[in-house]
Amino acid sequence: MKIVAFERSVQGTGASRRLRNSGKTPGIIYGSKAAPEVIELDHNALFHALRKEAFHSSILDIEIGGKAQKVLLRDYQMHPFKPLVLHIDFQRVSATEKIHMRIPLHFTNAEESAAVKLGGAIISHIANDIEVTCLPSDLPEFIEVDLSKIEVGHSLHAKDVALPKGVSLVLHVEQENPVLVNARVPTVKAETTETPAAAPAAEAAKDKEAKA
Repeated sequence: MKIVAFERSVQGTGASRRLRNSGKTPGIIYGSKAAPEVIELDHNALFHALRKEAFHSSILDIEIGGKAQKVLLRDYQMHPFKPLVLHIDFQRVSATEKIHMRIPLHFTNAEESAAVKLGGAIISHIANDIEVTCLPSDLPEFIEVDLSKIEVGHSLHAKDVALPKGVSLVLHVEQENPVLVNARVPTVKAETTETPAAAPAAEAAKDKEAKA
């Protein structure tokens, strides 16, 4: 994806506020052993770009003054209740250095699985992305996960996902192989044959018959 930014000559809280009032969003580009660049972007274009999945997980071409460089979205700050992007951070990428990214998962064929078709299970998504490392040229926009073979009571873990060539899974000590999806049959509580209100009514009917 390509985005256009402009050099920002002034900094500070007041300058950023004036920038936002004029329909711009302040930002910064850092990394790759070069000096950070402070930039500004058109707010409306940026706001709509943030709604696209690829903007969060792809290598972006950012153009400043006619020169383009490759970056990743690393962070952005939203207003607490207004649809307003307050600030955005990009990181430069090098073609020869591996990067760490969280990549969205696209789950497919769940309705074709034995768990759903035969077992009446519900597929629960525990996680919708995984962290990977790879060279920028190997970075996938998303990873497709086939659920056609999942069975009732089974789970799909991070290590079960088939990764594209050149892409490696990043796991952490606290979660060595996290669950991404599970298939469970929902439990249904048996209905009581007599509601609480029915019992007093039955007792009253018996008392009435006894008096008659």
